[in-house]
Amino acid sequence: MEPITVEFPLRGEWKAEHTPAERVPSHGTDQLGQTYAYDFVRIEIGRRGFKFFRGSMLRYLLVGVPLDACYGWSEPIYAPFPGTVVAARDGWPERRKLYLLRDLAVDLQDAVFGPKKTHDLRSVLGNHIILKMAGKEAYAFFAHCRTDSIRVREGDEVRLGQQLAEVGHSGSSTAPHLHFHLMDKPNILEAKGLPCRFREYEALRDGVWSRVSAGIPGKREFVRCAA
Repeated sequence: MEPITVEFPLRGEWKAEHTPAERVPSHGTDQLGQTYAYDFVRIEIGRRGFKFFRGSMLRYLLVGVPLDACYGWSEPIYAPFPGTVVAARDGWPERRKLYLLRDLAVDLQDAVFGPKKTHDLRSVLGNHIILKMAGKEAYAFFAHCRTDSIRVREGDEVRLGQQLAEVGHSGSSTAPHLHFHLMDKPNILEAKGLPCRFREYEALRDGVWSRVSAGIPGKREFVRCAA
């Protein structure tokens, strides 16, 4: 199936932690329409590790780091195409501090028990948006948004590049990040994933930012919106 081309939904430098360029399904499952899903995390540019926050690793492991110390938290999320908002779910709280072991334990619990126990998908998906592409049966899904950051409502018509929300840490998340994928239906419990690529962006390769057209970011590749 030919990938659908959309604009990159973030600004600044991001690392593709999960991408269909690495494997399909990219998150190890076809459930929730996420066969070709991406996870974008903002970390210190050029670092090989996963340090997504200001401060020491020891602090992260022992006492935790606050959300506002995380590079990607509250960064804007933009519409990658014009379309109609079919779902906008906000109000799910974020954990105010990040601890590695606790966050991993919470994610495991949510993955196994979350939706069944609470009957609210936000326990896993966090605050989220579903956007229908104009003129096409394709739906973009944006997960883990910052609490109270969603700027659109169901039924809103949005333009390309309009700000939709902010990157957050709600739901099943081990670090503030954007989970993004395309799917064929608005009901995420029934949807199948659709392959997706980005019209134009820049990738950091061998220390040089190179322009990429109609591409799929590689495993743990640094990318940014093309100016």
